[in-house]
Amino acid sequence: MNWRTGLGAGLAVAAALFGWSAWRQRDTGPAPAGNGLRPDYVMRDFELIGLDDDGKESLALRAPMLERSATDQTMTVTTPLFLLPDADGNYWQLRSKTGWIDARGDELRLRDDVVGTSPEGIGVPTRFETTRLNVFPDRNLASSDARVTITQPGSILSGVGFETNTKTKHYVFKSQVKSRYVPKSAR
Repeated sequence: MNWRTGLGAGLAVAAALFGWSAWRQRDTGPAPAGNGLRPDYVMRDFELIGLDDDGKESLALRAPMLERSATDQTMTVTTPLFLLPDADGNYWQLRSKTGWIDARGDELRLRDDVVGTSPEGIGVPTRFETTRLNVFPDRNLASSDARVTITQPGSILSGVGFETNTKTKHYVFKSQVKSRYVPKSAR
């Protein structure tokens, strides 16, 4: 055997080992989230309007991304903006870092940096903040088991555990309620 045959055989073996190694270490893409299944659909930069049983708008949703689970049809939303109409047709705005919607659309769960603001130019400007909020649009109900802070001009009200009727605008704190009032003369 001459030196060229040995060199050729060595290079062939090295090429085969390199190809096999590269194939084994190839990028298979990002790992599937959660249950290991891909979402059955994804929406990006969208606006969705939900209707109640009477065909009236019950909520609107704007977000950069929504993914629907193929297994249970629940949806996860990135940085959602929910617009919830009140009895007069004005919209409360609810924002958070993440959101979740059940398969029937009966429950919304907002998590992380949840902020709600009242409709602009209508009544007393109101803002509330919490880490978690569950919203039930068909029942006109929103609730949280976390600390909620409500800020209005001249007052700050906070407590742990919160429930509100979005149509009547009545709310209840469950515990650890604190109130701070600043009269107009001190502002």
